[in-house]
Amino acid sequence: MEKDNAKPIVILYADDDPEDRMLAQDAFEESRLANDLHFVEDGEELMDYLLNRGKYEDEKQYPNPGLILLDLNMPRKDGREAIKEIKDVPKLKPIPIVVLTTSRAEEDILKTYNLGINSFITKPVTFEGLVDIMKTLGKYWFEIVELPKI
Repeated sequence: MEKDNAKPIVILYADDDPEDRMLAQDAFEESRLANDLHFVEDGEELMDYLLNRGKYEDEKQYPNPGLILLDLNMPRKDGREAIKEIKDVPKLKPIPIVVLTTSRAEEDILKTYNLGINSFITKPVTFEGLVDIMKTLGKYWFEIVELPKI
């Protein structure tokens, strides 16, 4: 799914729910995306990964993502706080952020767009729905859109 035979773009998914991460991994594989998918469990771990801190120091093992999938409601640092931090770091600011959450609250939608996210998606209730979302995300972000080289 990559343009110009480039190395697949890394997707970083932040979600505290192990079952949601497993379902996302399965849906990702089912949708046959060629991208590398990495997981972190909360906003603190997300920032450590993005800034190559702690266990994420090795930039070869933990490369910069070309897309962040982000749950909003996580412990330690929630998605809203993480978005603010990401958008305050010049090297991270261009990375597209897609919120993938159970929230349907208009306040969350408005606030996260105002913080600078690129898309807001409510998690589907079925596995097939999640596969469809992964396929659509793959097509849109990796075939249609031009992403910055980070």
